[in-house]
Amino acid sequence: MPDPLTATVAHDAAATLGEGPVWDERTQRLIWVDITEREVHRFDPATGIDVTTDVPGMPGIAIPRVQGGLVLVIDHSFAFLDDTGRIETITDLPQGPVTVRFNDANCDAAGRLWAGTTGFQAEPGAAALYRLDPDLTVTRVLDNVTESNGIDWSPDDRLMYYVDSLDRRVDVFDFDLDTGALANRRPFVAVDDGEVLPDGLTVDAEGYVWVACWGGAAVRRFGPDGSLVGSVALPTPHITCPAFGGPGLDRMFITSAREGLTEAQLAADPAAGALFACEPGVAGRPAHRFAG
Repeated sequence: MPDPLTATVAHDAAATLGEGPVWDERTQRLIWVDITEREVHRFDPATGIDVTTDVPGMPGIAIPRVQGGLVLVIDHSFAFLDDTGRIETITDLPQGPVTVRFNDANCDAAGRLWAGTTGFQAEPGAAALYRLDPDLTVTRVLDNVTESNGIDWSPDDRLMYYVDSLDRRVDVFDFDLDTGALANRRPFVAVDDGEVLPDGLTVDAEGYVWVACWGGAAVRRFGPDGSLVGSVALPTPHITCPAFGGPGLDRMFITSAREGLTEAQLAADPAAGALFACEPGVAGRPAHRFAG
């Protein structure tokens, strides 16, 4: 395996829980969130300017819509966020014995939004994976989830990669783009070394899967056969999600978090919570917009 790539700080955000980077090709901005601080960010790599919108809940991710504005998963709701900062709730999830919130999400090539939840204490099996269709119908797709995280698809849309972090692995499903149906869930790769957990992920244009390693100070690149073929080394341990961006989609942006680090660790780790960037030598794919 080649030596790890290195990433540098693109924006010294000091995010408590930076997450959900998505490249908006229309505006040439990186949209990302700070879940704990209840912020949606729009970062312009050309100028280094990062614009923040405060929202009234914990946003898991914000994804551009076909018709403009963003679709948001916030607390336990699906919502729209327009360019003025106004939020329109689509639907609230019913809560069971364990209170859950949305975590990570992504849109497939048909414009459906897939979003999973987690309990505030990552209570085993208390969460689920949902699908929001363009007609705003909500379908509960998977039960018995603990901490739903990264989601993305193979370039041919025949596979969906999925992370339930406390399972300590990335799984893969057969995927039917026409219907949105999942089948044949099986393990893809294990991420089970020490306290390291798989978090967000993205699939590049060659079909390789890049997985953020919470506690591992790295993003790891896996081949379609599950072999570890490369990595990006980061100077802070809590790495949350990678995304491709830039005019050629050949720059990788990586979010991180200060959450979970002690005061002593934070004092020795000025990069914690930063937004990082690197040149991985491969391009990504355009992010899909929500069609609803």
